[in-house]
Amino acid sequence: MKCPPPLADESDRQAALAAYGLGSTRPLPSLDPVVQLLTRIFDVPVAAVNLIGSDHVFFAAATGWEGLPVDMGRDVSFCAHAITRDGVMIVPDARLDERFHDNPLVTGPTSLRFYAGVPLSSPEGQPLGALCVIDTRPRDFDAEEIERLKALARMAADRLELRRLEISTEQRRRPFEEFARNSPTAVVWFDQDGQLVAWNAAAARLHGYREDEGAGRPVTDLVAPAQQGLVEALIRRAAAAGTCDGLDLPDRLTGRRADGSEFVMGLSFFCWREGGRVTFNAHLEDLTEVQRRDAELQRMATTDMLTGLANRAAFYRSTEQCLLASGSAGLVMIDLDGFKDINDTLGHPTGDEVLKVVATRLQRLAGPQAQVARIGGDEFAVLLPGVTELRDAEATAERLLDGLAEPVEVGPHEIRLAASGGVALAPDHAREALELIGNADLALFRAKAIGRGRHVVFVTALRMEAEARRLYGMELHRAVGEGEFVLFYQPQVNLEDGLLTGAEALLRWRHPQRGLLSPAAFLPALEGGPLAAVVGFWVLEEACAQAARWRRLGVPRMRMGVNLFAAQFHVADLVEEVRRVLRRHDLPPEALELEVTENIVLDHDELMLRTLQGLRSLGVGIAFDDFGTGYASLGLLRSYPLTRLKIDRSFVNGMLASGRDAALVRSILDMASHFGLATVAEGVEKPSQREHLRMAGCSEGQGYLFGRPMPAAQFEDVFGIGPAPSLGRAA
Repeated sequence: MKCPPPLADESDRQAALAAYGLGSTRPLPSLDPVVQLLTRIFDVPVAAVNLIGSDHVFFAAATGWEGLPVDMGRDVSFCAHAITRDGVMIVPDARLDERFHDNPLVTGPTSLRFYAGVPLSSPEGQPLGALCVIDTRPRDFDAEEIERLKALARMAADRLELRRLEISTEQRRRPFEEFARNSPTAVVWFDQDGQLVAWNAAAARLHGYREDEGAGRPVTDLVAPAQQGLVEALIRRAAAAGTCDGLDLPDRLTGRRADGSEFVMGLSFFCWREGGRVTFNAHLEDLTEVQRRDAELQRMATTDMLTGLANRAAFYRSTEQCLLASGSAGLVMIDLDGFKDINDTLGHPTGDEVLKVVATRLQRLAGPQAQVARIGGDEFAVLLPGVTELRDAEATAERLLDGLAEPVEVGPHEIRLAASGGVALAPDHAREALELIGNADLALFRAKAIGRGRHVVFVTALRMEAEARRLYGMELHRAVGEGEFVLFYQPQVNLEDGLLTGAEALLRWRHPQRGLLSPAAFLPALEGGPLAAVVGFWVLEEACAQAARWRRLGVPRMRMGVNLFAAQFHVADLVEEVRRVLRRHDLPPEALELEVTENIVLDHDELMLRTLQGLRSLGVGIAFDDFGTGYASLGLLRSYPLTRLKIDRSFVNGMLASGRDAALVRSILDMASHFGLATVAEGVEKPSQREHLRMAGCSEGQGYLFGRPMPAAQFEDVFGIGPAPSLGRAA
């Protein structure tokens, strides 16, 4: 722990501090509204005005933790550091700050994590202490917040100066104008009979008078009639005691202007006895704007600015309060399907209008008792208080999804939406707000995985799957570092003569405990995590090296298929990376075929399209994998630089028994022919399937009939790849 640095003029500073007559047992009540305002504006639990004594620190005013020491050693005080600076001292996370990480206020029960403090100085510039805000959690503090803190520090400094005037005989004898005449703070001077002696221009403006209309006016003219008796009583008690210390002042009164209009007014006043009479000095403030700002800050903190719905934080609090009150509620998470396409094709302003329509519909369909929130870009949540039956929550989910499926008209566009939903119920699925929201989100994740326009109810297995994905994510880092990934190769053959034409490189994981894992076990976790691009580029490198070897060993027209991850399009220059790999292995571009799935292509953006066009310009083939299983349109076939369609195994498996599947296969082959694309049928397991595909015009096949995925050495044995060149016949 670093102690605060000593100040060169400490004795002068202590003398200046003594002029205020404050101490650990003599706080300054006029500062209480300031620190209370600080906690509301900055949403912190603690705010204080700390004054720095010779070896200790005490609070002139504070609000927050009951257990916070009001008189602490100077060596542990954050404010003792703050007064050595010219500007605001900010400590975003005290545990990470070498000055404070082992400070008792940080490591002890106080658990201080965040601090922001601005020095308070005497008129002569001597640092007296600091105005500060404190939190038990780390946080950032932006430029706007810094300016607000400085403005409130000026208010606190004014009130400290009034305190000095109150107790200083020399200052009492100064003309009122010396301090207050040009101050932006509204200040009035009145006697123990309640008659105004003077006021400054700010006070006159506040109450709608000319400056020369103050002297001799009853001070009670400045408050509403209903509160004039209260003000008179306060003046009598202070006059009798000869001091304002201990006087129970209200936080705010109702002020009155010359025209009779009223406003919320903050009030603090000080008094001293001089010449046998008591004189008062009052500091007035119009709190209307403060209240408006507070309300606006509260609204901004709890409301989604685009839709007017509750935001994520407000929704969590509502869910928490609902469960604390009754213990039961339904919750529906909703995500718009394909919303990115709307933004990409029609623009973000249109997308924003769609989100507003969605918000309005959800509020109408959910009913007056429900709370609807926007908790992400195109993700919404609906809290259903009092819902105890799962069927009721599901019925609401279906009603919401059906309502969102109705067309949305934005300008000249008629937009059709689809949405997916996740449903969870308390207390059946969770008893705490965060868990309930998380479980509904897991159900939504499953709904989006199985198709559009559906809802899924949470089951415990979804939580177990999520935990498995998390654990897989941790293990994937080890697998990359330890080289546990390997490539298997599945042959692709010409359906006419059975000759080997290529191979698809398929990723496998040799797990040290669970053995050889197929892609289904780990690809979802890999694709959605940070390692996808790293593994994808490793696959590209390894597969190209293997293709180059096989070409050297006598298969000169060997083509290698490599699957791309979506992340590879965004973390590096994929075109340049492929160019370098081909050059490194002396591999001609036509020997490489990069495969993309519909999921990748459906996220079509300009970057992806430009990248695929760049790859094609190198001479690399571009294959569309699993064609026909998703939502790809003919427009994509026209706009994307594809060279091959891969017919999904599900259609191949069903085409001999299902007329519908057979028709789909014929349609895909017809489209491929029309667009000048080659074809590969996946999942060919029977000679009859091979013959049907050959007769229908499919050029190549891939499946167990020709060979399972196998290690490179086994692939070479099966297809006779070796020093003596030979083209193996698969079947």
